[in-house]
Amino acid sequence: MNSRSIVFDIAADPPPRLDKALSRDVPAEAALSRTRLARLIAEGAVAIDGQPVTDAKARIAEGARVEITLEAAEDSHIGPEAIALDVVYEDADLIVINKPAGMVVHPAPGSPSGTLVNALLHHCGDELSGVGGVRRPGIVHRIDKDTSGLLVVAKSDAAHHGLAAQFEAHSAERHYKAICYGVPDANDPRLRGVRGVSFEPGNIMKITTQLARHRTDRQRQAVLFQGGRHAVTRVRVEESFGAPEVAALVDCWLETGRTHQIRVHMAHAGHGLIGDPTYGGRRKLAQKALSPVALEAVQAFPRQALHAAVLGFVHPLSGAALRFEAPLPGDMVSLLAALRGETANPS
Repeated sequence: MNSRSIVFDIAADPPPRLDKALSRDVPAEAALSRTRLARLIAEGAVAIDGQPVTDAKARIAEGARVEITLEAAEDSHIGPEAIALDVVYEDADLIVINKPAGMVVHPAPGSPSGTLVNALLHHCGDELSGVGGVRRPGIVHRIDKDTSGLLVVAKSDAAHHGLAAQFEAHSAERHYKAICYGVPDANDPRLRGVRGVSFEPGNIMKITTQLARHRTDRQRQAVLFQGGRHAVTRVRVEESFGAPEVAALVDCWLETGRTHQIRVHMAHAGHGLIGDPTYGGRRKLAQKALSPVALEAVQAFPRQALHAAVLGFVHPLSGAALRFEAPLPGDMVSLLAALRGETANPS
């Protein structure tokens, strides 16, 4: 197997741990994350002054000569599949996809094929670099199977490293369109009593909690206020429906990006998403609030009414600011038309 070496010296005042020192001083063009470096250390691919070191916590001195051996990327065990993709943008380093509802992002038990990764392996072919040592697309962030919309995928190690840093720092822009039960409003006295919910100027609802896996249902996330991971969602009402108002089209944007964050936060605030089988529930709406057509459309909507509509980030190699928008999919267009009393044209 072909290999290449990266050689560099440790600069002054190195961090106390080897993995941290390497992460600080490895040449940027190598695009090696600290996680990847730790794995390379454990595999014996790192030598200090000619001696292999396998302890990521080992100390290293200023001026030490480091040699990292990188083997040629292995082929992924995941097979390519000829699945059509809605490509919004693509270059040598990354690709932005408008994912349809129903498509899983990455193979997992229960979804071994037909995923976005399978489709990307076929679409990108030989253009993929060895992301993390394996020739595959680099999944930087995910959206749920039954959520539609935009996500960016890395085609090279350098892009993966740069994009992951932006998502970790929460600097990427992500707006979702959702259709929820009820209408979040600062004048609602009930919301003033919900822990973690507050309002900012412009009637923007802010939800701040911790999130963690549910204790008894590992497929769900649960709201906590101690432990878990910090999560912040902001919500602005764009349109309300019914007389009295019983549903709303909302713009949700993420300060953090946790699993199921919008879905579980909206449910916590009492405004679960229409169609959400896990958090939204099937609510009985007042018969006179909406037309029979609208009531039927709400009750029959087959998935969470959630769409990743806006994605913005800085290109990790060119430094250009990129921002993409994806229109609502046909099923959400039809649902909104029913709520408005219109006849939809999903195309």
